[in-house]
Amino acid sequence: MATFRLQGSKVLAVDMTGDSVRAKNGSMVAYDGQMAFKKMSGGGEGLRGMVTRRLTGEQMEMMEVKGQGTCYFADRASEINLVALRGDKLFVEASNLLCADGGLRTGTSFTGLRGGATGTGLFTTTVEGSGQAAIMSDGPAVVLRVSPQYPLSVDPGAYVAHQGNLRQSFQSGVTFRTFLGEGGGEAFQIRFEGDGLVYVQPSERNTVGGDV
Repeated sequence: MATFRLQGSKVLAVDMTGDSVRAKNGSMVAYDGQMAFKKMSGGGEGLRGMVTRRLTGEQMEMMEVKGQGTCYFADRASEINLVALRGDKLFVEASNLLCADGGLRTGTSFTGLRGGATGTGLFTTTVEGSGQAAIMSDGPAVVLRVSPQYPLSVDPGAYVAHQGNLRQSFQSGVTFRTFLGEGGGEAFQIRFEGDGLVYVQPSERNTVGGDV
């Protein structure tokens, strides 16, 4: 299995001994040893995955990297977080996924109203199995724990990914004070309940459910 490690906070180094990984297309910045690069259609999920992604609008351009040596990945100086999966599933926006171990399975999942709030669509990318993945954020990501006693509400524009046994719901923060221009400006939130982790970034995307 390939070994993921960080070189600083914005470059991912992957050590391979004949292993393969899937990385965001064009994200290789350097490598040593012998590497082969192959562009993958539909996120590397085959014809069915390609059709699904085309229908859902959750596009993901990936390449397979295989070889002996170390390959370095980065994308627009984004901050990188390593995520260890042990048979569980990671939900992540396609644009935030930098690299995943070749043994992990990727797919799409229906997000419901959350997708309508973020403006990223009604589907999101899933990464499942045992291995490592690297996700990106605009600024250093914060990993927040959700427990049955402590649910979490997140601004859609700051959401990056989540994992664990979590339920999502869409809630409106619109109040009369908001319409008068005296509210906090956070019109919509995603509420997470259950047991798991949520990754948020210290920078907000422009979303459909932005300030009212």
